Amino acid sequence: MPDDRIRRIRPDDVEAAVRLAYALADYERAPDECHLTAPQLREALFGESPKLFGHVAEVDGEVVGFAVWFLNFSTWRGVHGIYLEDLFVLPEHRGSRLGKALLAALAAECVANGYARLEWSVLDWNPATEFYKALGAVPMDEWTVNRLTDEPLRALAAQA
Repeated sequence: MPDDRIRRIRPDDVEAAVRLAYALADYERAPDECHLTAPQLREALFGESPKLFGHVAEVDGEVVGFAVWFLNFSTWRGVHGIYLEDLFVLPEHRGSRLGKALLAALAAECVANGYARLEWSVLDWNPATEFYKALGAVPMDEWTVNRLTDEPLRALAAQA
């Protein structure tokens, strides 16, 4: 049975989601790397052609957790999947099963839409790693995430 504390994100949740994104950046020891604005998130989620989706966890009318995600595609499976960009629950609400409920909502999205995978990255030091393993998540230890940003991204683009 779905958890009634979890629902799709709405436009009036954007400010709360931005605050949660900054809280996540602080938790991940990278507070200066988060530059998200409410207009950016609003456009990504609710613009003319949204490419980002989200769910929130709400307790007593307050958004206390969120999951933002987008579709990816597996050429091996031949179908889409969900890539979970961020999952965060405020510390005072951890242990209340909200994180699991958010993941369950995304798993339900996958099953309902015929998506083959639910994937995400987690920092090695994050204690949630054990929680994810208990759900049956398999760490992709043989894979290394690569990222281009800022000047290296612009330099490579200039070679196109």
